[in-house]
Amino acid sequence: MFGAFRPTQPSMVGLLWKTPWKLSRTRKANVRARLKQVDSVIEAVRESGVQCAALTKALELPKEHEMPPRDKYTVFSRRAKGYRKGIHKVPKWTRLTLRTNPKGF
Repeated sequence: MFGAFRPTQPSMVGLLWKTPWKLSRTRKANVRARLKQVDSVIEAVRESGVQCAALTKALELPKEHEMPPRDKYTVFSRRAKGYRKGIHKVPKWTRLTLRTNPKGF
């Protein structure tokens, strides 16, 4: 019962998600840098002269400097209290394009 392997509350309950409820300054800066990198790649592909459906879709998205902070760091969620949740709560959020939200939200 006592010692190195004593049962503690977290170990008895199972996995506890240690996700903070809001993004830190560093993680927000990383989000902005990631958005700028994606914008630069889209611009480079546009300048190369390649035409494809994915490029036309990407050109319709807002750029990082055009997005309000609310859209950079939060996404629409039907289940959240104010219909918004932190972008870091979305699974695989660094690999998804989360720049657009439903109108009015």
